[in-house]
Amino acid sequence: MFAGAQVSLYPMTDGFVGVIIDALGALDPWRDRLRIETDDISTLIVGPPEVLFPALRDLYVQAASTGVHVVLRCTLSRGCPGEPDDPICQSSALANPAEPLATRQERALARVATAAHLGQPADAQFSLYVMGAGDHMAEIMGCIAFLKDSGTFDRSKNFCTRLTGDAGPVFATLQQAFCQFGPPNGHVTIDLTVSANSPSKR
Repeated sequence: MFAGAQVSLYPMTDGFVGVIIDALGALDPWRDRLRIETDDISTLIVGPPEVLFPALRDLYVQAASTGVHVVLRCTLSRGCPGEPDDPICQSSALANPAEPLATRQERALARVATAAHLGQPADAQFSLYVMGAGDHMAEIMGCIAFLKDSGTFDRSKNFCTRLTGDAGPVFATLQQAFCQFGPPNGHVTIDLTVSANSPSKR
């Protein structure tokens, strides 16, 4: 399997360079378990979901903790048929879709309930795309039902779902949406935007 994310940070401040560089430093504790490549547009992070999502969370929290308005934009993918398998991505975190949706939803809720609170708010919106054979809408609707019970659900929007809350549970919710819905060997993607310190909320 291949799993990873292309992520970009957009700090709304004259000091954006420092915010981005310091945030990338938050990935250092994860580098031995991930492949990380940064260029002038984005940072590619490749690795198993149980490492990938905490790393993204820490990247976001570091940038958001500056107090400036910052937006994280991210495309996540697993099982893309156009990417070669990578041993670094081996994971036991992906659910078996043969399990009933209710079982997977309960497991996802239990994992979100144990997520540590980090004291940094996060406002996110995302769309889940389950591709390939099978009833993709059943998986998506099962995920939406999980989101509504997750404690981080804010509201449904056109083409996406909005989450809000502490960054710990919010990123844990995103991880479970990515791992528990859709075939473990199939192609699943997430389109994600997370915002912190927006002046629109003041």
